[in-house]
Amino acid sequence: MPIPRYQLDDRNFDDLVQEMLSRIPAHVPEWTNPQVGDPGHTLIDLFAWLADTMLYRVNLIPERQRLEFLRLLNIPMQPALAASGLVTLQITGNNSEKAVNIPKYTAVKGPAVFETNDEVTVFPITGKVFVKRRPTDEEKNRFSAIMHELEDIYDIEKSDPYVTTSLFDEIPMDPSGLDIARDTIDQGVWIALFAASDDENQIARVLESFRGDEYGEKVISIGFEPRLTIPEFGEQINQPLDMRELWQWEMPSARKNTSDNLYEIPYLTLDLKEDTTCGFTRRGLIKLALPSPDRIALPENSVDNNKHAGVGNLPPRIDQEEDARRLVAWIRLCPREHCQTMAIRWMGVNAVSIDQRKTVQNVIIAVSNGLADQSFRLPAGSIDTDTFKLQVEETGRGYTDWYNRMLHTAARDDRFYELDAEAGVIKFGDGLRGLIPEPGNRIRVQTMRYGGGRAGNIAAGNLKTISHPCIKLVQPIETTGGKDAETLEDAEKRIPGVLKHSHRAITEADYKQLALHTPGVELARVEVLPKFKPQQRIGGLVGVISVMVLPKALAQLPPNPRPDRNMLARVHAYLDERRPIGVELYVIGTEYVPLGLSVAVSLREGFSKNQVMQGIYKALREFLWPLTPGGHQGQGWQLGRPVVNHEIDVIVARVPGVLTVNDVNLFQMNESKQWEMVQELDAQSLFLEPWQLPELLTVVVMEDEDAPVSLDEYGSGAGAGGADEENIPIPVIPEICR
Repeated sequence: MPIPRYQLDDRNFDDLVQEMLSRIPAHVPEWTNPQVGDPGHTLIDLFAWLADTMLYRVNLIPERQRLEFLRLLNIPMQPALAASGLVTLQITGNNSEKAVNIPKYTAVKGPAVFETNDEVTVFPITGKVFVKRRPTDEEKNRFSAIMHELEDIYDIEKSDPYVTTSLFDEIPMDPSGLDIARDTIDQGVWIALFAASDDENQIARVLESFRGDEYGEKVISIGFEPRLTIPEFGEQINQPLDMRELWQWEMPSARKNTSDNLYEIPYLTLDLKEDTTCGFTRRGLIKLALPSPDRIALPENSVDNNKHAGVGNLPPRIDQEEDARRLVAWIRLCPREHCQTMAIRWMGVNAVSIDQRKTVQNVIIAVSNGLADQSFRLPAGSIDTDTFKLQVEETGRGYTDWYNRMLHTAARDDRFYELDAEAGVIKFGDGLRGLIPEPGNRIRVQTMRYGGGRAGNIAAGNLKTISHPCIKLVQPIETTGGKDAETLEDAEKRIPGVLKHSHRAITEADYKQLALHTPGVELARVEVLPKFKPQQRIGGLVGVISVMVLPKALAQLPPNPRPDRNMLARVHAYLDERRPIGVELYVIGTEYVPLGLSVAVSLREGFSKNQVMQGIYKALREFLWPLTPGGHQGQGWQLGRPVVNHEIDVIVARVPGVLTVNDVNLFQMNESKQWEMVQELDAQSLFLEPWQLPELLTVVVMEDEDAPVSLDEYGSGAGAGGADEENIPIPVIPEICR
């Protein structure tokens, strides 16, 4: 039922009259007969009417009282939020050979006003993203017949075929993106840098534009958009991860190849100058320092000159000759260690971030009169507080920076002002709480950026012009995040949320909900283990909490889902800012215990044996799966719950076509990584600790009276997934390899 609307005082006119009449004998005993119409009774009626009117107003809580409540709580109205996005810039003209610097706050024209957020160097190149994509099953069948011939040509015993695939060519971008960790051979992204023409001299001059000058190294800006949607209001990762520990950017090196393999070349590690993506968790820019041109190599792309082109760790082979002739250099993004997931939606070079704001600089807004509590209106509302800078003229010192702080926290001599960003109003102190600007001195806005609103949410391809004569702008992805300024009604509704412990991890449920909403991470399951320290695997430690996370999985097949290092770091960074001081926080994956099964069944007549066997495989893997729909309640196998052979009997017996379950054996791995059968007197049971889950690696099902007591001849089925390190990537062309 809905919460009822209570009255602060439920007395009405009649109640007040009766209450005062009942008090007459105690206070005025000589008044023995109060009747309607008596002068005394008339005074009682008048007082009751006035009191009833006051109670009516109190129960309504009029608008001015709600506004005053907002002021007392120091809850100002929220300003409009500016939409933001990424665009790429290209130098126009086929003869462009020098880099161009675009200053900060350059205007971008379109349906709404935008500006660049930072200075950017635009190189005379265009970028194209390639990956070594895993072939589909159809493609594998198409060229499987010639794989042995290709291995003989390259003198390779074991190979992994790949298809050179160009990404992000269409606008708007596919929201599903690509998971480079799962869908590529080498878990890498290759960015090809092209000149405007295939003239060798021009290509050399374009490469020379990478050389640093007296100001230092040249920096290239790469835009990045993750596949996941990041919350746009009130949710940000405030502590960036050090991406250099997880991923690295490289370029082919010109130093001599010391390896005997012709398909293994050395690479230069690029210096990461800035990462606004917070470790690939949100839309942003990666800025890389480019090495000098004489340190950069361009591996041969033509198979006529090098038959190993595209093989091994060489860049993917580009078979479009018109593109291959314009190649200037390659940039590669690759993990330092095996990664489980890395989903991206878009990536591009010569990128710059934009937002829906205008910039005003060095504007005099008022002259101080020397009085306390002065307030002045700014030229606009919805101010960006991060970039707002105010200066006040002081005798003998000129313009001096003042700071936006709460005035009730200011001391007598603090140069503080208080900014109402939504209304565009500044307020100064009274001499006791904040310094008063001297009379006759001017107040100047040094920098003010303002704007925002839903009008800035613009679909891809609609922003096309920048205020620079020789630069072309491309908007590959939509701008998002624009929101109109808050209304009074919305501000009133926000009061209960401000009074609660929002976005703070206090209870176990808080940790679980916050972890599930970690920006940039797709989690399928979160478990909280209080008082558990994972390194020593001991519990009962006060002040310690472990959060176990499991990522989403594409299929119910081994290996079971495991969070990689990057995922654990993201969740930990998000929770660490929201935990109480003194709590020792760990974010971990689960510890899987390998499990093998052998099952013997009898089948019903009229059922296909293959279909029944496949049904048993599917039912067992689904039942023991750590995610939905696994386990007894469909929420994944319960932590620490043992696996008992009698439960396996029931699951197998429910499969259509199974007449009887004759025998079930459970197997676990010993220290030598060999299967051994679980031996129990009554029922076979695989014991699990409270932090463990089973991982079903091998299932053997046969139509017989007795299940096998050994799995050695069937193989372990274990493995961590991913490409075999001994397999060498080789390029194939599906249209030709038939």
